[in-house]
Amino acid sequence: MAAKGAAAGAGVLLVTANVGSLFDDPENLQKNWLQEFYQVVHAHKPHFMALHCQEFGGKNYEASMSHVDKFVKELLSSDAMKDYNRARVYLDENYKSQEHFTALGSFYFLHESLKNIYQFDFKAKKYKKVTGKEIYSDTLESTPMLEKEKFPQDYFPECKWSRKGFIRTRWCITDCAFDLVNIHLFHDASNLIAWETSPSVYSGIRHKALGYVLDRIIDQRFEKVSYFVFGDFNFRLDAKAVVETLCAKATMQTVRAADTNEVVKLIFRESDNDRKVMLQLEKKLFDYFNQDVFRDNNGTALLEFDRELTVFKDRLYELDISFPPSYPYSEDSSQGKQYMNTRCPAWCDRILMSHSAKELILKSENDEKIVVYDHIGPNVCMGDHKEKDAFGTRRFSMKQHCSEEGRNGSIQKYIIVTAVSIRPECHILRLLIVHYASASGLCSRKASHTSLSCMFM
Repeated sequence: MAAKGAAAGAGVLLVTANVGSLFDDPENLQKNWLQEFYQVVHAHKPHFMALHCQEFGGKNYEASMSHVDKFVKELLSSDAMKDYNRARVYLDENYKSQEHFTALGSFYFLHESLKNIYQFDFKAKKYKKVTGKEIYSDTLESTPMLEKEKFPQDYFPECKWSRKGFIRTRWCITDCAFDLVNIHLFHDASNLIAWETSPSVYSGIRHKALGYVLDRIIDQRFEKVSYFVFGDFNFRLDAKAVVETLCAKATMQTVRAADTNEVVKLIFRESDNDRKVMLQLEKKLFDYFNQDVFRDNNGTALLEFDRELTVFKDRLYELDISFPPSYPYSEDSSQGKQYMNTRCPAWCDRILMSHSAKELILKSENDEKIVVYDHIGPNVCMGDHKEKDAFGTRRFSMKQHCSEEGRNGSIQKYIIVTAVSIRPECHILRLLIVHYASASGLCSRKASHTSLSCMFM
């Protein structure tokens, strides 16, 4: 494997996973989740691998500490990972500090055949060669090999104890430098509030937070490089526009609390057909009578309401979506294609790249353009998020400054289906992108996440 890898070049696998449910129910979920993860590693055989986790440690971090240690030990010592002789693990375990705790975990694995890889020291402002296996936890704010921030409380005042934020690292492979950003944005706290305006107040909160992250990673403190931002963005459809479309011919009934007169429920009924109930909307209820609308033709009719990225169209790029909304799938093992009735189905977990990286993509006249961006496990229970994958065929070139000596490197990148490699001898980087979620048959309790999203370069 090492010789073959050396000849073919170095593959890069990027993975994002909201793993909260793994620690809430480790006996039933963790083994299957890890097995699926190892299958992906075995299938793609990457040489550099990044695993970004959100909700690491579950809802009660203190109670889950033993499960966290077991999870980390398994990843670092399993037989499936034996060829990865260098690793960096960054775990935000400082759960007692509400001011700083993000529950983010970032794992980076380097294959033994990968010779020239460096990580950026943000304090010293230079690259350092990566050797050995190291784990950093507790107070990550003082770790010079990353930048970590929790979003200010006033970003989401409705949530008294938010754990949303980001972790940024910078890497260099064969003279190509790039940032990897692990991110977790704010959720919709109430369907009723999300329905009130278009766009919703929650969309505005996510917009502000994501804009802050993008501004931070391209500010003047460090040299600008291409970046990949992948995590749980919590992007939702425009609720008001969706409801107006789905219930265009319905009449609305408002239910208010007797003591406060606050709206607690909206009921949309057909004007005829015995006034059949089409939609019931509560703070944590989105019960639409016909879920096929979210699955028919892969839900593409609803993509017009997936608008949160439009304000960043000049800064971020994503492959075209051609799969059904990935959240919130039922966690009942017998209902693999069913959505839960807690939220309006939406594409929450995403893999994005900088617009500068997108502009570097040039379609070759001799290459067939192939782009497939899909989900995995459409008929089985995958937790409340479905797996997604993406492939494409394109070419682009880039120049970066990334080594300790500041060498200039020029490489061409090909997004292809069947192979993944960096070829230093001919300066070609082949890029295969995959976006997927958790293991087949994974089911967990309410409000859990088991999604994985991955990009294979």
